[in-house]
Amino acid sequence: MDTITLWAFVALAAAATLVGFSKSAVSGANTVSLAIFAAVLPARESTGVLLPLLIVGDVFAVYSYRRHADWATLIRLFPAVAAGVVAGTVFMLWADDTAVRTSIGAILLFMTGVTLWRRRAARKADEAGKAEKAGEGRGSARLKAGSYGVLGGFTTMVANAGGPVMSMYLLSAGFRKLGFLGTSAWFFLIVNVAKVPFSVGLGLIDRDSLLLDAALVLFVIPGAFLGRAVVDRINQRLFERLVIAATVVGGAQLLLR
Repeated sequence: MDTITLWAFVALAAAATLVGFSKSAVSGANTVSLAIFAAVLPARESTGVLLPLLIVGDVFAVYSYRRHADWATLIRLFPAVAAGVVAGTVFMLWADDTAVRTSIGAILLFMTGVTLWRRRAARKADEAGKAEKAGEGRGSARLKAGSYGVLGGFTTMVANAGGPVMSMYLLSAGFRKLGFLGTSAWFFLIVNVAKVPFSVGLGLIDRDSLLLDAALVLFVIPGAFLGRAVVDRINQRLFERLVIAATVVGGAQLLLR
């Protein structure tokens, strides 16, 4: 706290507000928060500071959409996600700040590519109807859940960036709006809470990080309420384009820093 300048705190506060907003309105906006935290703070420690704020946002999301979760999907995903979290923890054991900063930048750019691919695939799926989904076998569905789960667990442990991966999986599984929001809310609350012991063990969450969280959580809450208030009024296409552009800039900045 003593080494953070006023302008750095303002940037973190804006990013914390965006965390709350993303949890209740547009989940893709959270990637901008990741880039800001990793740019202002040491990249490795930024993941530990951000995690409790994400959990606060998850609580608001679960409260809003708690009745719309598909638990069969969650249970199918969790074993693979756990494997991905363990793999991410092993990576964090040896990764220094430079490696983590580079990894976060690469993951953000990769997730942006995934998001763009997902949107293109979704448009093609709408045009082709549900024939492909109907022909998907049980084994193929398990393989898809496993691959998405491992990648989601790894990216959420290393960079708190599992959102685009899980969004792509849930959309490809045919979830409608409320089912998507409810399943995603419960998924991230459970996974993020499960990550806390790993982050504590890695030294990413400690007394200093929690003091900073105590100051920043005051900005997450109004962000969540703001998201709920404006979610139906947002020009989704323009907002997603701005988020994608900001994420690319943030990811590139981390790679070139």
